[in-house]
Amino acid sequence: MDFHKKKEKLSIPLTNTTANNMQQPKETCTNLNCFFCLMKEPESAIRREGIANCFKEMPFTNDQEHVLVLSGLWNIAMTQPDDPEFPSLGIFNCTASLIHRGLTDRDWLLRDQNLYIPYYAAHVIGSYTMNKVEFAEKAVNSGVIQPLMELFRGKMSWVEQRVAVRALGHLASYESTFESVAEYEEEVVNLAMDLASNCLEVVYVNYVGEKDKSKRLNYHCNLLTRGVGGIEMENRKAEEWASQIQCWSLYLLNCFAIKERSINLMCKKEFLSDLCGMWGGLVNHTSPAGVGLIRILCYTEIGRKRISESQEVIEKLCNLSRSSDDWQYMGIDCLRLLLNDFDTRYKVIDIATLCLVDLIEIRTLGGKKNIGEAIAKTLLMDFRQTKSKIVDGRVERALEEIWDLKVERRRKEKRLSNEKVEEKRVLVSLIKQQGNHSFSVGETEEALLKYTEGLEICPMRLRKERIVLYSNRAQCHLLLNDPDSAISDTTRALSLSTPVNSHSKSLWRRSQAYDMKGLAKESLMDCLMFINGFIGSETAKHVRIPYYAARMITKQMEISWLFATARSKTASDHMDKAKQSDGDDDASNNEESNCEMLRMITKNKAFATGLSTIVEEPLMKKSGSVRGKLERSKERKNAGLATSQ
Repeated sequence: MDFHKKKEKLSIPLTNTTANNMQQPKETCTNLNCFFCLMKEPESAIRREGIANCFKEMPFTNDQEHVLVLSGLWNIAMTQPDDPEFPSLGIFNCTASLIHRGLTDRDWLLRDQNLYIPYYAAHVIGSYTMNKVEFAEKAVNSGVIQPLMELFRGKMSWVEQRVAVRALGHLASYESTFESVAEYEEEVVNLAMDLASNCLEVVYVNYVGEKDKSKRLNYHCNLLTRGVGGIEMENRKAEEWASQIQCWSLYLLNCFAIKERSINLMCKKEFLSDLCGMWGGLVNHTSPAGVGLIRILCYTEIGRKRISESQEVIEKLCNLSRSSDDWQYMGIDCLRLLLNDFDTRYKVIDIATLCLVDLIEIRTLGGKKNIGEAIAKTLLMDFRQTKSKIVDGRVERALEEIWDLKVERRRKEKRLSNEKVEEKRVLVSLIKQQGNHSFSVGETEEALLKYTEGLEICPMRLRKERIVLYSNRAQCHLLLNDPDSAISDTTRALSLSTPVNSHSKSLWRRSQAYDMKGLAKESLMDCLMFINGFIGSETAKHVRIPYYAARMITKQMEISWLFATARSKTASDHMDKAKQSDGDDDASNNEESNCEMLRMITKNKAFATGLSTIVEEPLMKKSGSVRGKLERSKERKNAGLATSQ
């Protein structure tokens, strides 16, 4: 719809309306069907009949207070989504009709403040269908899907698409209402894929990237912040909403994927590549985002086949598996599913082995026990046959190492007496001290050899000693400019720590190693965990975050900012247009253009801010539906940190 000019003339609606506020009518109200007066009616039967009539008449009457009513209903639906009163009185028929009228009657939409009504109406539908299957069934029977689909198709703007995909995701998550959404299956899946892939660029280009506040759509600003805060608050909220659009689009796709529907569509090479870069970010840390869908696809034969053919996806899964991300266990699950399928095992084993070998000593992760043992069994399940099929010598050595650690060495160490273990502990400590001395005098390579010697003789049960040796050896690798080896050793140290990923020095060292490789998100996650160790310690009453860590976080947040790719692409597009208009200039002009593009890409670091400021609802929360299958489990890192000496 081309109504942007008239949108700017609309004033701010009265939001923040509560149920209590709604019960206070105007002093001179003469409308017998006034919603606010009816809310105050003490007689329940009269009030219910009046509200039901109000819902029936609202879509067919012209009243400037309609937006106030919808705003109030939005608030009630958000705070009391399980209250059956309004769903039983026809609120779904009312909201569906209001959305339809907004899409078909342009004059009405642009009158008064009616422009806000489709957004509020779709939001009300989504809130009431969030938890209760009976509400979802009533909504479907009331005809909400068709108007929601119109909003989902982008008939208004990205703001309305957000609440439409949210509501459709709730409806698709129940067995009894899924088929009603699936009537549009191919279109829904294609729209959700497109929205998940492109929504960040759309929000950036149409809102966040528009620095002139006067050029932003006024009603978008009002809906985002409810009239609170300035442009920084709007940008933070827009970042949160953009992430929600992406994650809710993926959730809608999950509802189809978990039923093995439209798998071929979702497994397109381009979309799988896009999925790798989708994460909830700091503003939506409750959603597994792209890896959540990849994991579901890995449970299907077609999904495993297509994913195993993408080296990019496998490498991303490996990076996730060796990170402190909350969804680390999902990355491990995906790799194990691919390795357990003999049709895909040998397509991924070279890359996956070099990653998973560092994780074989994890005990508990994501609420699951004996993760390391399961990884080792997966890698060794055809050990002798696998060796003959391996070309890469590093992979063969890694499998030999796993066999030695989990079979040969374990068998030998079972016979070690406590006295012998203690003797080895003393010897390992002496070797470590020699390594520390070599390191302190600048003999890094000699120190590395000493730490390796210590690891070779250190009994497996001495986990704390091995953590220190691995972590110190990783520091040597960093100084020798070998980030891959540093990542491997720090990951082994973090796998041995209790809980997993709690050894402070290893987190910082791995963060540096990932930074050296240009993996900003992984570096950021480790650095945040490193700082959490300071904040969560018992002596953290007046803790100061180390400057070097704060600087690393600032750098990585800028690079991994949710809109970083969109910002870069927009800047590049601007430069391409400038070149087309100016023609071929000389080298000096080209240099100036490159400088200008760099300036556009790197400015406004303030956008890379932290958590969202206005919270609506947890993204992944539902019992008795598909949502229960999309698990999330976060291990708390409250134990004391192991330290190296």
